[in-house]
Amino acid sequence: MAGLRHELSAPDGRTLSVLKEGAADDPVVIAHHGTPGAGLLFRTEIESAGRLGLRLLAYDRPGYGGSTPHPGRTVADAAGDVAAILDALGAERFASYGVSGGGPHALACAAALPERCAGAATVAGVGEFAAADLDFLAGMGEGNQEEFGKALDGREPLAAFLEAETEGLKAASADLLAEAMRPHLSTADAAALTGELAAFLFAGFMRGLRPGIDGWLDDDLAFVAPWGFDVAAIGVPVLVWQGDQDLMVPAAHGDWLRGRIPGAEGGIEPGEGHLTLFANRVADVHAWLAERLG
Repeated sequence: MAGLRHELSAPDGRTLSVLKEGAADDPVVIAHHGTPGAGLLFRTEIESAGRLGLRLLAYDRPGYGGSTPHPGRTVADAAGDVAAILDALGAERFASYGVSGGGPHALACAAALPERCAGAATVAGVGEFAAADLDFLAGMGEGNQEEFGKALDGREPLAAFLEAETEGLKAASADLLAEAMRPHLSTADAAALTGELAAFLFAGFMRGLRPGIDGWLDDDLAFVAPWGFDVAAIGVPVLVWQGDQDLMVPAAHGDWLRGRIPGAEGGIEPGEGHLTLFANRVADVHAWLAERLG
């Protein structure tokens, strides 16, 4: 079935644009997109959710796509938006996963909504920037090194950098995306960024950045600021997966998260990059979350 898009309202009046796949009475799984990106769903996500009988929801984070910006938002604020989405759609219990920049937002839901969240997964997601025992930038590609350096410089320098990056992405195409993203990619990811995966990622960039850079800007600033919750206090089941060929979010981030989140499962997947981990393993993530939903 074709996905349905809903324009919902947050308690403060902001619009949240949500894509839904699956039947209204199926268990709910909420997907958090990467940075930058949008609430779209890849073919393998839709197919695996359908096999498992899951209602899959993906939403544009504030400032991306059809969702109103929320300047100054923290990572923790994602939980309030998710609660608003669940309430609007008449859902109580859910599970959640995030890819790349979506990972911390999935963890925010686990931390802030333990009575509703059956489990959360972070796939190639970042750890906390200010953690004393995580060298956040170590092992990242030069593109990410520069981007987070600008984030530390403040809103205006970062905005100027992201405007230029956005222009470069919009001037590219799905076929040229691997070349445009070269400073961010490992060999494994560069080889995989073709065909339908490249088309999906490019569509997410174009939708997410259509209204401008606000979503990307606020994501980056939220990542280098305190997240607004303690990962060590998460009490629901968590799955953490990272690839050992990831230059966007190196494996050390996965090790750090699993070392801090009580009882976290998962590990470092050999041979997987940032993009390939999502493309190859999302069905396994769905299966893990479905088990927690019962």
